[in-house]
Amino acid sequence: MKNLVIVESPSKSKTIEKYLGKDYKVVSSKGHIRDLTTTGKFGLGVDVDNGFKRNYAPIKGNKSVISELKKLGKESDKIYLASDPDREGEAIAWHLKDAMGLKDDNYDRVVFNEITKDKVLEAFKHPRKIDDRLVKSQETRRILDRIIGFRLSKLMQSKTGGKSAGRVQSVALKLIVDREREIESFVPEEYYTITAFFDDFESELFGYKDDNLEIKSLEEKDKIMDSLSKDFVILSIEKKDKNKKAKAPFTTSTLQQEASNKLGFSGKKTMNIAQKLYEGIDIGDETTGLITYMRTDSIRLSDEFIKSCYLYIDKTYGKDYVGYVKTSKKNENVQDAHEGIRPTNINNTPEKLKPYLSNDEYKLYKMIYIRALASLMKDAKMKTTTIILDNNDYKFKTTGSVITFDGYLKIYSDYETNEDKILPDLESKINTVIVSNDIVAEQHFTKPKSRYTEAKLIKELEELGIGRPSTYVKIIDTLKERDYIRLENKKFFPTDMGIITTDKLQEFFSNIINVEYTRDMEEDLDKIADGDKVWNVVLENFYGDFEKLVGEAFKEMKKEAPEETGEKCPECGNPLVIRKGKYGEFVACSNYPECKYIKKEEKKQIEIMKCPNCDGMIVEKKTKKGKVFYGCNNFPKCKIAFWDKPTLKKCPKCNSILLEKNDKLICSSCDYKE
Repeated sequence: MKNLVIVESPSKSKTIEKYLGKDYKVVSSKGHIRDLTTTGKFGLGVDVDNGFKRNYAPIKGNKSVISELKKLGKESDKIYLASDPDREGEAIAWHLKDAMGLKDDNYDRVVFNEITKDKVLEAFKHPRKIDDRLVKSQETRRILDRIIGFRLSKLMQSKTGGKSAGRVQSVALKLIVDREREIESFVPEEYYTITAFFDDFESELFGYKDDNLEIKSLEEKDKIMDSLSKDFVILSIEKKDKNKKAKAPFTTSTLQQEASNKLGFSGKKTMNIAQKLYEGIDIGDETTGLITYMRTDSIRLSDEFIKSCYLYIDKTYGKDYVGYVKTSKKNENVQDAHEGIRPTNINNTPEKLKPYLSNDEYKLYKMIYIRALASLMKDAKMKTTTIILDNNDYKFKTTGSVITFDGYLKIYSDYETNEDKILPDLESKINTVIVSNDIVAEQHFTKPKSRYTEAKLIKELEELGIGRPSTYVKIIDTLKERDYIRLENKKFFPTDMGIITTDKLQEFFSNIINVEYTRDMEEDLDKIADGDKVWNVVLENFYGDFEKLVGEAFKEMKKEAPEETGEKCPECGNPLVIRKGKYGEFVACSNYPECKYIKKEEKKQIEIMKCPNCDGMIVEKKTKKGKVFYGCNNFPKCKIAFWDKPTLKKCPKCNSILLEKNDKLICSSCDYKE
């Protein structure tokens, strides 16, 4: 064997091996092969007293993977480390090099932003060595997260019963808790709007004489209504031409937001589908990656792709639709100079690939494809008309707009609402009177900011510079798994434990668990990657102050008393309390450890429907690992069970039960979906 190539994903390895040919063997490391141990001081796996020396060990189950890679490495003339093109991928490459004992002269690092034959072959013509700065940046992030996570989690577990805390996780939780408190303390204010209705348009009151006007009381409203007549004078008509620009190509964050808003996908689902599209799909005559790397902060597009798009736009829609490259106004942190998320080949239209994609893959690919193509099309042109009316010195306004050239909206209208609002031609009637059909006053009350949806929380985290877009899904999942937040009507509510955890952390760590500190730390990690800061100096500056705060918190933080149930212990007479354990809440004696009484709870089963197989009921159950499924309560006599929630509806094809899955109905027996 001449050349060994190591990538992260097994599915990716098959695709790349086809491209490279018989002289290459492509294998997978299956992601990270090593992680910090849980040995040493505080179980950190890091010697905090001696330059933050790291102690790594194979991840459980990976010893055999490393042994096999070593064996293959010894049989190879050259080894290529081809993990993902970001800091995480660079760190994986370094761990492979270190664990396999590779020297600089018998390995190369290869990176590519898209898995297509041309790009992969081109990447192998330009190998390099591992970038130590990127590795140190990733290691520093991992060490910071380990120190803060382990130390604060231990504190929370001992003082509040909370399960964990973290550098970014706890700041995200604070945003949700702060928003909830804003909502709870919000005092609605009364206000009124007054609208005049005409035959073919309506106009709203906005001012009095030369001043803007807000109506905040019933008395004000009544006074104005008494002053108005049905006669309005047309004061002015202003017409303007406006351009509407297309949005830039997707980044990781904007893709997650838009997929949530437009497709109803969770961030986790979006990234899982995007991963498949990136790693390669069989499209009949070949297996190829359909999109570029999906973990990116950049909106940049390659010159080659831009050129191909211009040709496609010209040929498909005409020269008038060929646009320009969108740039970011803000000074964005473009991690590792990636491109934005785009199709690898503009000629692979969504309709062309539809037969090879699942319904969800098609929806996401189409959105990525259309967004990238639209970003290179001309602006839409609109003509807006503003009419100002006067009624006894009270000023009313109405605005309409008409699209005069659709531009990028020719292909993007499914993702943007843009309806023409046509106003009557009244230019010949300026300074003349028109009569309204009715004038209506409506009472309103101001509303607080809405709770965060997943899309809004991701947007907020990105705008505040907290964490990285590739980590947002994990952050949100962790908060849900720890029971710090709950999702209700697609909005996040903090739980009591989430609020207690936030309050305790703010009492002792407000100078660390906050937006500014977390954002500054992200900037330091970027500077390490750029070679402008030294990794262990950053850690030293952080650790001394942090550990002092942790020590004080362990001494001074009051332990939260467990909630009493109102019952007495049958063995010693002390109050029974609700405690939290590894497998959730349970009721036990408050006099522990002197009294070890634990109340046995009857398991309440949620009944879903009558069993179609016997006289039992289908109930909600859980596996030993806590995964929910639905089965008959007559088990083991009746062994009917489903992973997805059964419904009372029957399949029109085979008459079997229909199951709920991802807001859709699927048949429990055949391939029917609706």
